[in-house]
Amino acid sequence: MDAAAQSALQPTITLKQAKKLVQCMAHEQSFLLLSPPGVGKSEMVMQAAAEAGLPCRSLLGTQIAPEDVSGVPKIVGERSVFCPPRILLPEIAQTFCLFLDELPACAPDVQKAFYSLLLERRLGEHALPAGTWVVAAGNRQQDRALVRAMSSALVNRVTILNLRVDADEWQDWARRNGIRADIRSYISFMPDALMRDVPNEPTPFSTPRAWSLFSQSLDMAESAGILSRETRRALAFGRLSAEDAAVFCALAEESLGAMAPIESYVEKPGTLPKGETARWFILNCIRQRVQAGRLTTVKPHAVNRFLRSLPPESALTLLTDLVEQWGALGADKAMLELLKTVTKS
Repeated sequence: MDAAAQSALQPTITLKQAKKLVQCMAHEQSFLLLSPPGVGKSEMVMQAAAEAGLPCRSLLGTQIAPEDVSGVPKIVGERSVFCPPRILLPEIAQTFCLFLDELPACAPDVQKAFYSLLLERRLGEHALPAGTWVVAAGNRQQDRALVRAMSSALVNRVTILNLRVDADEWQDWARRNGIRADIRSYISFMPDALMRDVPNEPTPFSTPRAWSLFSQSLDMAESAGILSRETRRALAFGRLSAEDAAVFCALAEESLGAMAPIESYVEKPGTLPKGETARWFILNCIRQRVQAGRLTTVKPHAVNRFLRSLPPESALTLLTDLVEQWGALGADKAMLELLKTVTKS
């Protein structure tokens, strides 16, 4: 079984759930947070520490050597004593959060230097201040990031938490952190766009971090008076998956504006956008809702009226492979009429 298949079998938790576990247990047990790039692991750890009143010190695994962990020797009398670096063992014995970022990317010698730190909260003969958190994070092997194999000895010293992106959690975070309304609206209708699979080629792809930085870019370009169709597209394709960049920009260019709840378009077909891209986008969102069984609040008469209002080709697109689901919504009459129309019977 390859790494991707093994990962698919791993239970996952959200960032919010992981934060609660870290705050509850990280003073005694070390954690390793694993996820695709751009999920928000680092920010979550820093936020968890801040809420607990702890300063957060971080080490980047790809930029340290073993002696940056174990320290360098110093002669004291007739003995050598290893002096740990200040970031790991400050002169003032104050409890803090130690964040080991990109731990899976560390060289084997560096990973080995972390053994006693992760399990015993010690650096040689020096103990970390009581209550200090030790939290590590990194990407998975299937993410095509810079990741090395971790030894069984290291894995056995940490609790590994596999993280997933939760669109509702992200929306709460996005509102608090000033993410643009048009981006929040897009993600609310296309939650899968929040986190796309890592591409085989080194091309931009959509992640929570990418959407956040894209939002900042649009705000800065808008403030500078240089946001145009061309600059929006350049910024979008430079940050996001091509499919998301194309649809987001097309919607912006058609001036879709604030989108209503999906159910309202079914109940009032006349409110569907006139622009081709915006209309396709809404219809695709409706199809996804039906496929997921999340269009249950619409009455059967409204479902039939909606399907009848569409051109036959659009209605067929919505019904393809979802006849059973539409039937459960009460669309039998509209589907029968559509069948007669396309077969001319």
